[in-house]
Amino acid sequence: MTTPDATWDDFADRLARRGAAPADASTLTRALYSTDASLYRVVPRGVARPRDRVELENVVDAARAARVPLTTRGAGTSCAGNAVGPGVVVDVARHLRTIHAIDPVARTAVVDPGVVQDVLSRAARVHGLRFGPDPSTFSRCTIGGMIGNNACGPRALGYGRSSDNVVALDVVTGTGERLTLDSRADLRDSDSPTLQALHALVMANLGVIRTQFGTFYRQVSGYGLEWLLPENGFDVAKFLAGSEGTLAVITRATVRLVADAPFTTMLALGYPTMPDAADAMPAILPFRPTAVEGMDRRIVDVVSRTLGVDAVPRLPDGDGWIFVELVGDDPAEVAERAAGLLAASGCLDGEVVDDLVVAAALWKIRADGAGLAGVSLDRPAHAGWEDAAVPPARLGAYLRDFDALLARHGLQGLPYGHFGDGCVHCRIDFPLTQTDDGPAAYRAFVEEAADLAASYGGSMSGEHGDGRARSELLPRMYSPEALALFAAVKRIFDPDNLLNPGVLVDPAPLDADLRAPAVRRTPLFTTHRGFVDDVHRCTGVGKCVASTPTGVMCPSWQATRDEKDSTRGRARILQEMVNGSLVTGGWRAAEVHEALDLCLSCKGCARDCPTGTDMAAYKSTVLHEAYRGRLRPRDHYSMGWLPLWGRLATSVPLLPRLANLAMQTPGLASVVKAVAGVDQRRGMPRFAAHSNRETVRRAVGDAPVGTRGEVVLWVDSFNDAFASDTVAATAAVLVSAGWAPRLLERTACCGLTWITTGQLDAAARELRRATDVLHPFVARGVPIVGTEPSCLAVWRSDAVELVDDPRVAEVAAATHTLAELLASVEDHPLPDLSGHTIVAQPHCHEASVMGWAAEAALLERTGAEIVRVKGCCGLAGNHGMVAGHYDFSRAVFNTQLGPALAAAGPDAIILADGFSCRTQLADLEGRTALTLAELLVAHPAVERV
Repeated sequence: MTTPDATWDDFADRLARRGAAPADASTLTRALYSTDASLYRVVPRGVARPRDRVELENVVDAARAARVPLTTRGAGTSCAGNAVGPGVVVDVARHLRTIHAIDPVARTAVVDPGVVQDVLSRAARVHGLRFGPDPSTFSRCTIGGMIGNNACGPRALGYGRSSDNVVALDVVTGTGERLTLDSRADLRDSDSPTLQALHALVMANLGVIRTQFGTFYRQVSGYGLEWLLPENGFDVAKFLAGSEGTLAVITRATVRLVADAPFTTMLALGYPTMPDAADAMPAILPFRPTAVEGMDRRIVDVVSRTLGVDAVPRLPDGDGWIFVELVGDDPAEVAERAAGLLAASGCLDGEVVDDLVVAAALWKIRADGAGLAGVSLDRPAHAGWEDAAVPPARLGAYLRDFDALLARHGLQGLPYGHFGDGCVHCRIDFPLTQTDDGPAAYRAFVEEAADLAASYGGSMSGEHGDGRARSELLPRMYSPEALALFAAVKRIFDPDNLLNPGVLVDPAPLDADLRAPAVRRTPLFTTHRGFVDDVHRCTGVGKCVASTPTGVMCPSWQATRDEKDSTRGRARILQEMVNGSLVTGGWRAAEVHEALDLCLSCKGCARDCPTGTDMAAYKSTVLHEAYRGRLRPRDHYSMGWLPLWGRLATSVPLLPRLANLAMQTPGLASVVKAVAGVDQRRGMPRFAAHSNRETVRRAVGDAPVGTRGEVVLWVDSFNDAFASDTVAATAAVLVSAGWAPRLLERTACCGLTWITTGQLDAAARELRRATDVLHPFVARGVPIVGTEPSCLAVWRSDAVELVDDPRVAEVAAATHTLAELLASVEDHPLPDLSGHTIVAQPHCHEASVMGWAAEAALLERTGAEIVRVKGCCGLAGNHGMVAGHYDFSRAVFNTQLGPALAAAGPDAIILADGFSCRTQLADLEGRTALTLAELLVAHPAVERV
């Protein structure tokens, strides 16, 4: 008998003989690809990343010859377990990203399977076109993956499903046959053995196909055999859409492009409940909407809790909402249709959303639905039964029965989705880790849910595909004759069952290979339950691997485009560490530390990830546990203890001068850097001659209480010990605004550097001391203004997790950035900076934990043109200083901040409140950035008339 290792070795040898890049069978890579965005965990034997079309074909040929199962993967955002497999996983997204042609006259594009939807749409936009289907994952899902699952998105009402937009496909079947399938050609007389057999099968089963397939628009489950009917032109290209990689591998696709109508309007409609909202579909659909989306109040509440109430625009009254999009060529006609729809909708409350910013915010909340729904309930909510569809006219009644089904099983779920198509997404709090019988409870529910959907004439899947989650359920909606057709089709295309086995035909049990239940059997589930739950917050929706980032997350992936350097990739490795069967080294596993090495601890994911994954916190925990009682890396002592060294340097006369001399002297500086674990190419910040805090404290002295009272000016370790005018400038701004700044006599350190290096016990000690120093002022009602945003962010995030003391939350509530405090002063004059361009780089922790709204509003009042950089500067505290991180740090800088500076020109004002951001700018560009306080001091304020 051939062993799995021998089979894999045969595959590897065949690849090598074809000159293809070797597949990666490392433990790290296998762990990264062991799951997608579903409940399932299937560890592959290895991962292939073909660099071109020929190499992709070679991978398929080698897998066929060696009898290695092959699963094609795009963005890895499949919710049903469509993109995991036991053999070789073929990642087409890594290299196969070329748009070969866009024909604006024919309105078509020829693309590689790994081209991202958003990238194609952006490229087509210059011609006034885009790719129509736009799932919520549009910023990372690939065209090949969309075709594989027959993805739709919210605007399928207007632009169709992926199958409707397929023009031609180049594929390799499971028999090795190369086929070009063109919807514009008649393939019924093809000499292809595959197509001849398929056509004969269809002609022998016309009755079954006509009565059971294509019964309503979102019937995506199973194979789309209706496309093969004579009246549909035996369209094999469109038929392959939704086959989930079980019949052929797409090597190139020609797709239809659509033109957006020039005028768009949005309506927000409120209803008492989601079923009530669904009842309105027959009244809404006659008005020809391009999108009709449903959303539950609980999803909105998560956004409010996570990002603040200001992140959610006003919504109509109700607990369930429908968002409707209307488009047209005539604005008067669109407005008339909107008014008619609003009157006919039967809503509790509703309005036309004229503000484009508000409309974008509402659509974003809906787009983040899958991630938000996963953390909206008391228990973690899961995929698995997240994609059923029924005819829209029956949706309200279905949802009422579905709610009753949830109640009978003691479960809660959050329905949302494409209500105009009858497609319902729902994350459900299956007890997969709470009880030993979690898998049984999961099976019991989904079997009844399948029967319920089928009783309404519905489909197990409306756009995500069946995958491992629903393929076993197909007999509940299809007859034995239809299922026999599926098997016959599979035998024609893939007789050896090598392409995505376990999906659609001869399916794997729906409760096999569930990832979450295995966690209960691990030691960490007992000893570190909170950590285990946290790292499993990531569901794989992949917002961190967006082609065009919209926030801070994830700067390391933006720089390397390597899955291991994404938030999702790191979460997968930590999940595998918890599982312990593949990544076996626990806290000290090499795979864990390799994945975490380039994590900047920026906290971007804590804000931008819909599930609230906080990789910075997880990294700190891993470092804390891995080095507990052990010798640490040098930089943990040099930069992790930096506040101590800073206090020492500024408290001993002449020591700052000597330290600066040592760090600037060739040869000696190299020794200092080597000892400290700092990259030799790095410049070193200069120590201040004296403590800046003490210098300003003496200068301010016992100044009389201002008209607005006292304020504590809390000086961080960086601005205290290193050369900086920030402390003095902040004090001057506070005085000018009517406050009397009081600087602390005692040290109050937030412990940030200890947190980022995983020295959590020491960080907690620092925070307790700081609480003792600051809380007496808080108790007197004195506000606290900090000079370093990353240190202020500690109070609002890590501090309450590290220190069990109610005073910590009170200190956090009393801390402010300078802009936040000035925002309370309506009449505070600001400089007139009209004609200036300000490139603003918010510190990652500030943007991610506190937000940057106060700063943005203040700067807008100055009249300057504000260019806000949304990404990371690349230094991130000590990270970019560490030996071996320099090139990566520069790469991160060049993703967003560098290009923003180049575009703004040399005369632009650079604003950066973060000490590390200013250090990076000085080191890499030789440019000086101002803090907000320094900007306000440097430019005289003017009274606005």
